[in-house]
Amino acid sequence: MAFKTPIAFCIFNRPDPTRRVFGAIAHQKPSRLLLIADGARDDRESDDELVQQTREIVSQIDWPCEVTHNYSDVNLGCRKRMASGISWAFEQCEELIILEDDCLPDDSFFDYCQALLARYRDNPEVMMISGDNFQPTARTKCSYYFSRYTHIWGWASWRRAWDHYDVEMTAWPAVRTTNKLANDFADPNEYRFWQEIFDQQQAGLIDTWDYAWEFACMNRQGLTILPETNLVSNLGFGIDATHTIDALSPFSNLPVRRIYDLIHPAQIRRNDAADHWTFENIFCPEKAAPAPVRKRWYQKLAESLIRKSA
Repeated sequence: MAFKTPIAFCIFNRPDPTRRVFGAIAHQKPSRLLLIADGARDDRESDDELVQQTREIVSQIDWPCEVTHNYSDVNLGCRKRMASGISWAFEQCEELIILEDDCLPDDSFFDYCQALLARYRDNPEVMMISGDNFQPTARTKCSYYFSRYTHIWGWASWRRAWDHYDVEMTAWPAVRTTNKLANDFADPNEYRFWQEIFDQQQAGLIDTWDYAWEFACMNRQGLTILPETNLVSNLGFGIDATHTIDALSPFSNLPVRRIYDLIHPAQIRRNDAADHWTFENIFCPEKAAPAPVRKRWYQKLAESLIRKSA
């Protein structure tokens, strides 16, 4: 039986992880597939061949499927390509599951997204569904909880939420002059961190698209659904990655565990304790510490994450 929710798959120049993730998508046999690809970089001789190999992998569709392509002939870079590609995809579809070429989902990720897209379709408070859980301990007895943080290693959303996205973050200077966001953070250090990030993003100093999505959601006090068990493993850590280059990271190749029948929370309420842990341990851990200190912290966190997924 075909999987009904459209899937957008974002690829570039990494055939090996693309092959694995595309295999997971093909197993679902989606009835609608949107393929987004960046072009080869002029200063990388190997890119032309790798880009073509990667595109050839996703052309191998042997099930009934409506396929739409948005392939760039030139290299746009992470920020412009992802922003323009996802915007294009939401022009085609009211709701989407979105995967990048290094985000390998458990099979249950797809049904989880599809069910929650339907459940919260008309609730503007919920802006996103993520497949990621990085918490070392359980946060709820339900199947998922609500967060301010937009983890994007395998996610889903609606056009009505993405309509608030602006990669240029033109609203940020005006928002910055008010206390609108500051008042939403119990820890002033957390707000100052995001203020600096948004300053840099709005100034074009960071080549990524997802901080602008974080701002779009924070600006509307939007919520992300996070599963109680991790559903997506990032295969892309290493020197050939754009951002996830730290091979020590405990989030590399994180184990996944199947999610079964969904148990829904009785209330839609942000889990502030989980979010504060995320800020301290994911966004602002001992990144500036000496390598041996960082390695010990990473090992300790990795052990707890693996135990949780076992």
